[in-house]
Amino acid sequence: MSPLTLQAPAKLNLHLEVLGERADGFHELAMLMQSIDLCDQLHLEVAAPGQLQLECSDPSLPLDGSNLIIKAAELLRQFVARPELGARIRLEKRIPIGAGLAGGSSDGAAALLGLSEFWGLKLTASELHGLAAALGSDVAFCLAGGSQLCFGRGECLEPLVGAPALGVLLLKHPAVSVSTPWAYGRCRELRSDFYL
Repeated sequence: MSPLTLQAPAKLNLHLEVLGERADGFHELAMLMQSIDLCDQLHLEVAAPGQLQLECSDPSLPLDGSNLIIKAAELLRQFVARPELGARIRLEKRIPIGAGLAGGSSDGAAALLGLSEFWGLKLTASELHGLAAALGSDVAFCLAGGSQLCFGRGECLEPLVGAPALGVLLLKHPAVSVSTPWAYGRCRELRSDFYL
């Protein structure tokens, strides 16, 4: 296995419409999402059999099973019934945590794609999409990237073909982070339909 480096691009929600609550506790959404050039970087290297090591340039990021990178690796190993697969994963964190730019989801998507290649698993695009959707609401988009109309809780994607380029955007991250569950909880408290 040769070392592998992947980009994990951030995303912008250009439109987000909360259509209501679903029976599974999530919200039914209609969104327009766009990948942007701001990226985290994942470096995959050989590790001892069965060992998953995660290191990160940002010491505030959890490195345990709550991290979507580790969840992605575990999900892949379970899916192919190969618990002996191992990897050392180094994450260079550039996407601000809690900024709503899907940094964690993008890292999880890059881990799915990268580890699938690194471990020689030869999964289909459909299998990877299913695993991404199981990992989290934004992970399927982050796996596909580009410009997409997203529905459901974010796992149903429709490529936006011929969309005009966004041009140059300046993003400013204030020293405030917002938890996604908290934000959706506030939508529930305020009203059932909400537009951003």
